Amino acid sequence: MSDNKKRKSKSDSVVAHPAGASPAKKPKLEDLLDDDEDELQRLKPRRPDPSLETRSKLCPYLDTINRHLLDFDFEKLCSVSLTRINVYACLVCGKYFQGRGTNTHAYTHSVAESHHVFLNLSTLKFYCLPDNYEIIDSSLDDIKYVLNPVFTGRDIRNLDKEDQKMSRTVDGTIYSPGIVGMNNIKANDYCNVILQSLSHVKPIRDFFLIEKNYANIKRPPGDTAFTLVQRFGELLRKLWNPRNFKSHVSPHEMLQAVVLWSSKKFQITEQGDPIEFLSWFLHILHKQLRGNKQPDSSVVYRTFLGEMKIYTRKLPPTELDDVQKQLLLATDEYQEKVETSTFLYLTCDLPATPLFIDEFRENIIPQVNLYQLLAKFNSVSEKEYKTYKENFLKRFEITRLPKFIILYIKRFTKNTFFLEKNPTIVNFPVKNIDFGDILTEENKKQHKYTKYNLVANIVHDGEPNAGTYRCHILQESTNQWYEMQDLHVTNILPQMITLTEAYIQIYELQEEDDDVLEVKQ
Repeated sequence: MSDNKKRKSKSDSVVAHPAGASPAKKPKLEDLLDDDEDELQRLKPRRPDPSLETRSKLCPYLDTINRHLLDFDFEKLCSVSLTRINVYACLVCGKYFQGRGTNTHAYTHSVAESHHVFLNLSTLKFYCLPDNYEIIDSSLDDIKYVLNPVFTGRDIRNLDKEDQKMSRTVDGTIYSPGIVGMNNIKANDYCNVILQSLSHVKPIRDFFLIEKNYANIKRPPGDTAFTLVQRFGELLRKLWNPRNFKSHVSPHEMLQAVVLWSSKKFQITEQGDPIEFLSWFLHILHKQLRGNKQPDSSVVYRTFLGEMKIYTRKLPPTELDDVQKQLLLATDEYQEKVETSTFLYLTCDLPATPLFIDEFRENIIPQVNLYQLLAKFNSVSEKEYKTYKENFLKRFEITRLPKFIILYIKRFTKNTFFLEKNPTIVNFPVKNIDFGDILTEENKKQHKYTKYNLVANIVHDGEPNAGTYRCHILQESTNQWYEMQDLHVTNILPQMITLTEAYIQIYELQEEDDDVLEVKQ
């Protein structure tokens, strides 16, 4: 065997291990590091570059931010590609663009227009483009707060205190949180008045101002209707934001969710009925908050749900004689039946308008007292209801009053040909309305407090098929009434509210005695 063959076999014996032989030991870390100094440098933990750290915090373009042009009320999508993924807001011109890489719309915009400061609308992080580094600066926190206002329990408790401070916008306008106008995109004032009124119902407001109250609610996979709850919470936080850049809010995202999940029943471009929207909205909020038939299953039911008994008695046909009527009335079918029902609002029927003009050749605007309308629910008054085949007499007995009562004053009646409006003026007190007067003695004993104060009043002006809606809102911190019609917000005397054609009213239960209230005042 030659020397080459011997060397070859000797080297093979090092690499290839015969069966049963132990494998060669791995080289130690010390040996490896001694042999390769570059590997040593690679394995050592790297220290952050101080120049990069300074670069991520300081930006020379912060003075180019124009807060007057920033508006985060609209849908978060790219203004070029219309995508909702990875959208950034240009803080110089206020437009939305996608991405921040070299081939994205935000990058192109930054190079073409020399706009350098951008905000990621989902992560709330600031970046400088085209250099593509993160900006960390506490002077930008006000922009974050406008995009996503955050309230603590202490903030909410201070909202209704007398020493609540006024706020100032970027252009110097003074406004009070919660008393801000809402943009009418085309014909959505019927939605605006409902949203404004609900924003001053304390339990609803306090629940939705803290996002964690509903963020962790379990819902089935693919349930995207929960977006409506999130949009409503976002809108309320913007309405009560004490650091707004503008003195008005646009409900654009909220209304888009309404159009989508109502299957276009409620439109932005067509006038609708506020009571239909209110009924649908309260029910879908209750459903999405995983509420059931229990009175305390959701904040909607805890606030507005009341209970009544409905007594129904069938009437015999009018063409029968007295003997036949008496025979029918003796049968079980014509006996009075009782059922227990719940309600979110009470429907009050206005008396019919006079058909003839008065002696002065002018139409009299009729007036009616609110207590006359509420007599419908005193368990004594009967009202006839007609169907295609049968007639019924019904009377209503309220057994449980909610914390907040919604009254719907039925002004519109639809016949075969057209829609008619009843112009009757309803006379009502603004404070200390005693709903205990319509309760039976037995039901009244179950209620410690029965007096209510008006907190919101919705009015319809104009023709039945068109017209406009406005609302009157009570700000509790100042005890001042405001009239809101879209973007217009003005002070109003409470005496003027009673002269309007009220359509929907919200009353709040007063859980304090009159003596205590007088001492406080």
